[in-house]
Amino acid sequence: MAELGFNEHHQNEVINYMRFARSKRALRLKTIDSCFQDLKDSRLVEETYTADEVAEMLEGLRAVVRAEVETELINAAHTNVLLLRQLFSQAEKFYLRLQTDTSELENRELLEQVAEFEKAEFKTTNKKTNQETNKPKLAPLNEGGVSELLQKEISRLQEENDRLKARLRTIESQATSALDEKSKMEQALKDLQKVQGDQQRALGAQEISGLEDTVAALRADFQHALSASSATQKDLQENLVTAKHDLLRVQEQLSQAEKELEKKFQQTAAYRNMKEILTKKNEQIKEIRKRLRKYEPDE
Repeated sequence: MAELGFNEHHQNEVINYMRFARSKRALRLKTIDSCFQDLKDSRLVEETYTADEVAEMLEGLRAVVRAEVETELINAAHTNVLLLRQLFSQAEKFYLRLQTDTSELENRELLEQVAEFEKAEFKTTNKKTNQETNKPKLAPLNEGGVSELLQKEISRLQEENDRLKARLRTIESQATSALDEKSKMEQALKDLQKVQGDQQRALGAQEISGLEDTVAALRADFQHALSASSATQKDLQENLVTAKHDLLRVQEQLSQAEKELEKKFQQTAAYRNMKEILTKKNEQIKEIRKRLRKYEPDE
């Protein structure tokens, strides 16, 4: 589409949407025509009418036409929301965040450009139309393979992020077990010291001396085991810190990749063209409102 800067696929999508909008517009115009025809057939049966009767007929006609126009405007707005929903749903599958600029929808130059394109596209009734049955869904936005590469990088970082989280949970579990073991050994030492005091009061000096030797040996063994447990705990804590740092690094890379993907997409022609289309649609809606205000200054 030379006028709007789209590729062939997107050109067909725009033409299909224009054809849909034109059919809806033609149907609504026929409805409005029928409102006037009904008034002629049902009320204009006499040759003369009073001013009050004419005012009453015009007021009734105004209410009917206003309701028809309001219904069409509401339906057009809702239809555009559904169209945006399709685009946004496909974009979210690729972690894209689309943005719209409603001020561009009132760009008179772009609206006139779309109007000229529509006239050129539909000026003859014999022009070949695109088949709407079995129409494929909108293809994901992708230019030059940039989105695909960034998506692969995001997937890789997410997998690494999951692995680091699993490793972090394992290290935390090991650290908790080591702390529990240390607490049990400290409690055992306290119990042993209590038993030693009780036996010292009950045994003689010789037995106490032998018991002290035994206790000293047990204490040495305990201190050795406690030192080994402390070293293990220190290693686990260091591994825990390292795993947390790796997790933060991967999360930062993942965030940067998502930002880069969003930045690349906002620079694509497809993104700019979609903004232009939305701008033109909004301009058309404003133009309709201006026309309505000319006929309804009291609204």
